[in-house]
Amino acid sequence: MNYTAEDEILIQQAWDKLAESCKKICKKEEDWNFIKRAFFLAKEAHQGVRRRSGEPYFLHPIAVAQIVVDEIGLGVKSVAASLLHDVVEDTDYTVEDMEHIFGPKIASMVDGLTKMSGVFNADTSRQAEYFRKVLLTLSDDVRVILIKIADRLHNMRTLGSMPQNKQVKITGETIYLFAPLAYRLGLFAIKTELENLCMKYRFPKEYEEITRQISESEAAREEYIRKFNAPIIEALDKNGIKYEITGRVKSTYSIWTKMVQKQIPFSEIYDLFAIRIVFQPLDFPSEKTQCWQIYSSITDIYTPKPDRLRDWISMPKANGYEALHSTVMGPDGVWVEVQIRTQRMDEIAERGFAAHWKYKHATISHDEDEFDKWLKMIRAALDSPTQNAVDFLDNFKLSLYTSEIPVFTPKGESRRLPYGATALDFAYDVHTKIGNSAIGAKINHKIMPITTPLNSGDQVEIITAESARPKAEWLDHAFTTKAKQAIKNFLKREQEHNLQHGMQLLDEKLAALGITPNNRVIRKLIEAYESSNKDELYTKIGAGIVSLDNLDKVVRTNSNFKILKFWTLFIKDNDEEGDEEYSDDKKHNKESQDSHNLVVAECCHPLPGDSVVGFKDPITHQIIVHKATCDELNRLASQHGECIVKEEIKWSQLKTQSSLATIEVKGIDRMGLLVDLANVVTNDFSINMREINIHTHDGIFEGTLSLYVRDAESLNAVLDRMRRIKGMDTVKRRIN
Repeated sequence: MNYTAEDEILIQQAWDKLAESCKKICKKEEDWNFIKRAFFLAKEAHQGVRRRSGEPYFLHPIAVAQIVVDEIGLGVKSVAASLLHDVVEDTDYTVEDMEHIFGPKIASMVDGLTKMSGVFNADTSRQAEYFRKVLLTLSDDVRVILIKIADRLHNMRTLGSMPQNKQVKITGETIYLFAPLAYRLGLFAIKTELENLCMKYRFPKEYEEITRQISESEAAREEYIRKFNAPIIEALDKNGIKYEITGRVKSTYSIWTKMVQKQIPFSEIYDLFAIRIVFQPLDFPSEKTQCWQIYSSITDIYTPKPDRLRDWISMPKANGYEALHSTVMGPDGVWVEVQIRTQRMDEIAERGFAAHWKYKHATISHDEDEFDKWLKMIRAALDSPTQNAVDFLDNFKLSLYTSEIPVFTPKGESRRLPYGATALDFAYDVHTKIGNSAIGAKINHKIMPITTPLNSGDQVEIITAESARPKAEWLDHAFTTKAKQAIKNFLKREQEHNLQHGMQLLDEKLAALGITPNNRVIRKLIEAYESSNKDELYTKIGAGIVSLDNLDKVVRTNSNFKILKFWTLFIKDNDEEGDEEYSDDKKHNKESQDSHNLVVAECCHPLPGDSVVGFKDPITHQIIVHKATCDELNRLASQHGECIVKEEIKWSQLKTQSSLATIEVKGIDRMGLLVDLANVVTNDFSINMREINIHTHDGIFEGTLSLYVRDAESLNAVLDRMRRIKGMDTVKRRIN
């Protein structure tokens, strides 16, 4: 079926717009002809096909190419690959056809953008395998990743036509992998838009409310920015600097994230905007010197906050970002962030990787910079990928950390680690052998445990011993991909040895007792020795964790089966016309029937009344119910999106048992505070308290209360009442 005349008009308009944008990258007629060939082949291949929204499918590749050239700044081959990126996957054309028509480079790029089919390990995730394939292209051509990000951005812009379960899957993938990846590649504007779109579709009410509040405060905000900027403009003009000064509002997603994490209202978000100064540098002195001169002019006007100075000019971020950030006290006692950067720095900040390479190759020096070092590290990790694609994806996600700290070797060599890294991460960053044999560290010349978290500027020396070996608990303290993978590899080798040794020991012991090791016996041992499967049982025996001294007694004892308790939830079929068609008895039966296989996630502990999403475990087939805001849900959606439950999950109207919730409190210490807290819980709300843990220091109290509550609404009522207690500063529900 061919496209209609109206469709052809839409396609021609999109093509005309793309053609206009391509003028800046087509240096010769041959470049333009190359793009046209890709356009006409892709148009013919997708002829008559439509998207779920009803529009011609071919508008999607054109839109991806438009993003690639306008918003990322890539060249001719990337535009052609964008136009062709779905041809091999969705039509009869093959990768070999692409190579024959467009050459090996385009064929390789299109292949990297094509989903895999028929080559998946049945025991792993199709999504994780696909992402693994795409990410492996980092070893060859980073442009494939950039085109994939453009593809995801356009899909997110048109997500409204997809069903709710698909929206959860796609937004989960996006927030877990694509947004951090866009940031890591320096695409800050795209990263911000991806995050905002995720919020728009997952939490539409919250998105609309925050957007409305930002809009309503716009006039007052702009007036304040004018007042703040006036003396700065006067100083810059006086010094003859060519510049542009703007006010940048914090993104909707960023505001919402802070509100959720701190459990505070919009009115308490004070850093809603930042001032950005982008200037045209002089030939002399250096860019760095000129940035500091502008900083000096500003701090002559406004007092800076010493602990909020960020110098990313002397030590740029790994994604190439360079700027000078400072927070100063503005008029009316408001802290304002000021960002200072040159035009070159600004283009790299907005265009990321493409601008980074443009400026890098425009200079004589091609020295390895922070971005090159990160890319080199990723390629090294990808050269020996793990067999488990899910582990691979999780490990890659760890490399996308956004906050970094510089630390130093004993000889003064600078190394960058993610914020939150420990001395253990440093040891593995130096060398895997150093990490595997580490027993401690000298941090700033003081002996400390190997698990000690590092701070910016620490000087670290690793203490090793030949007899030392990695421990399983190290995984709880390792932060970087390299450290986690090295520890896992060592433990895996050790586990395989222990498994074989344990199997041999058990067989010998059972033979000595005259017992045949059948499935019934093994199941009984797995339960008795608190193992999840037979491999874990053998490993524990081989490692000496489990003693077989009482084996005869265990085997001949009747098993005790554990009883699992489930929350009362039910699946509401979205195809039903309405509950009014069912009698109360029928609804009760439906709820009872559909709730038996639903369990509440341990990672986020949703309460009745919380917005929840169901995930069907691919192994146990149980439906695990997560809070809609759960980070673990995003991780699962990025790996097993097909397991997101299509039907809506609701809390049953049947009476449910109380749930345990933990509240974090902090404020000014005073006499009688504990009594006031107890009165709110026991007298005002008649709630049972499981545990209270409050401690004070320097006139400040902080701690936690564990309460049994009926649902999210009753918990919120308790929180609101506690916030009114004299001296209380922070009252919030612990998220996990």
